[in-house]
Order: sequence, then structure tokens, then C-alpha cells
Amino acid sequence: MNAVEPQEPGIEKSAAEPHVGPSTLKRIVAAWPRRATVRTDVAAFMEAEVSASGVTDYPVRLIPFAEHPRFLEASEGSRRLVNTLAWQAYNARVIAAEEYVANPTFEMLTHGVFPGVDRYEAKEAVQQSHIDEVWHTYMHMTAMQRTKEARNLTVQPDYSHPVTNRRLFELTAKRSEKWERDILFLVWTVVGELHINNFLELLARDQTIQPMHALVARLHARDEAAHGPIVAEVMKDIFVHLNREQRELFIRTLPDAITALGAQDYEIWSDILNFVGMDGATEIIADTRRLPGTEMMLTDFSTVERLVRDLGIEDAVDYDFTGPDQDPKPYPEPKRVSAGAKDARVHSSAHQE
Repeated sequence: MNAVEPQEPGIEKSAAEPHVGPSTLKRIVAAWPRRATVRTDVAAFMEAEVSASGVTDYPVRLIPFAEHPRFLEASEGSRRLVNTLAWQAYNARVIAAEEYVANPTFEMLTHGVFPGVDRYEAKEAVQQSHIDEVWHTYMHMTAMQRTKEARNLTVQPDYSHPVTNRRLFELTAKRSEKWERDILFLVWTVVGELHINNFLELLARDQTIQPMHALVARLHARDEAAHGPIVAEVMKDIFVHLNREQRELFIRTLPDAITALGAQDYEIWSDILNFVGMDGATEIIADTRRLPGTEMMLTDFSTVERLVRDLGIEDAVDYDFTGPDQDPKPYPEPKRVSAGAKDARVHSSAHQE
């Protein structure tokens, strides 16, 4: 299964666009009352429901082991439960990023922790973004609850600590100075706000999933289309005011943030498969991870690359923005497959189409 690359034209344009200036920032701020989903789309979201029909909760093509023979041999009920839990885990990942990384960083930005955020329009834009992020947490929290009720989920695995946050907290735990931890949070937030739209757009445009799920992604993506330029503009103001040590830490840890925010969370995938009781869960994960190009769920960080160029640090950032240059090889066919398993595989393929 390939790491996800936006295929449709226009996705990249709707994501963060670093080439903005103060006048653009003013226009974004002025448009907030008309643009922000918390101001314009509360009723539409509150009326949305999760259907009890056979429509899937999460795009099958985004499950990294969806084509593994052992997964295809599982019962349809087991595969459907994995699909539902994948949607729940995705929402938990978004909530964790908003609550524990983005929101604390926006608070630091408004409270003057980082130098350079002095213009009123910059502070206003950050505050508007902060309001949006809290609303996004509510949307994704509500989506999880409605899915739980619609699918009669009485218990679920613990996916509240995704790989994005785990890797950040591992790094901050090794830093003794507050300014170092603050810079790490800033790096994670900048990368997250610049690239998140690529994945949101994939969900928003996917016609195989529940309409409510696509709606959540679409509303979130609309706000993030403004957050990217805001964060890029504010970051350019901040960067010129950082001292040498702060700049070096920002540059050195930028690749860590990119790989963390784009990573497949195989720890949670493993938890989901084991929770469902999937036969061969360990084998499925191990085989998938051995395929090239499967460690990252998202590889398009072109918006981050543009900011890196704007900051003039492209020669210092140790990251290959071109992404993987080869497609993963298919899984080897199992040596022995029963007739029943073959039927299950055919049924699964027809169901996924």
C-alpha cells in the first residue's frame, strides 16, 4: 500500500501557501466571520448523522495492510470493525494533535513566548485559529461519539496517544530548558498546520465513506486552508528574531516533526488488529512494514518545503522532500490458501470496490 499522495488537482493549492504577506494576513482575518466553520456551519454539522448502512467509515485504500492476504481472509465483520476503529483512531490522532500540541502553541504565540509576534493582525489571526482548533476538537470528538453509538462500540482500544505526540514528548523529555521544549512544540505545530490539509482533502473527497465523515474532513479542511498561510507568515516573523541556538534547534528538529506527523502509527494499527482478534496480526504488521514506502501515511510536504525556502534554510534542513521514488512491492502470495479463503478474498475485493 503506497504512502498517501494527493492525486486530485487542487489539493495542494487548498493547503497552506507560505507566499503571503501582511496584506494577505489582513484579508484572512477580515474574512474569518464569513469563512470559519464555527461561524457558518454549526447547524449542518450538528444535523449530520452516521448511517447504519453498509457504507464504510474509513477509506479502505488508506489502511496500509488492506491488501495483505491474512487480512483479506478474515471475516467481513472483522474487517469492518478494523475499518471503523481506523476512523476512530484517525479522529483521536487529530484531537491529540489539536489539544496537546497546536492549542498550547497558539497560547504561547498569543502570550509573547516567541519573539516577533507583535503586529495586532498577527495576534488576531492566531486567536482566530485557536478558536477554530477548539471547534475542530469538538467536531472530531462528536464524530467519534456518533460512530460509537451507530456501531454499538461498547469498548475500544486506547488510541489516545498517537505516534505524532509520542515522538514529540520523547524529544521534549530529553530537553532540560523550557525554551527548547517551546521550540519543539512550535516546530510540530508549524509542520502540522502546513501539511494537514493534504490528508483532510483526501477524506473530504472520498465517496466511499460515510457522508458525515467526509463532512467533518471538509469543514476542517476549509479552516486549515487559512491556518497554513497564517502560520507561515507568523513563522517568518518569528524566525528572524530567534537567536542562533533557537534557529539551530528549529532546523535540526524539523525533519523529526515531518516524519512524526506523516508516519503510519503501526503501534495503534497493531492494537486495533489484536483488539479485533485478527489471526496473524503480528505477521500482517511485520509484512506490511517490510514493504518499501509504507512507514509514512503522507509524503507530500511541499508546503513545508516552500516555507523552508522562504526562510532561506533549504541547505541546512536534512530532509528529502522528493519522497520515495519506488512503489512498494506486492505481498507474496501465501503458500496454501483454502477454497473458503479464496472466496473471502474475492468477496473482500468486490466489497472494497
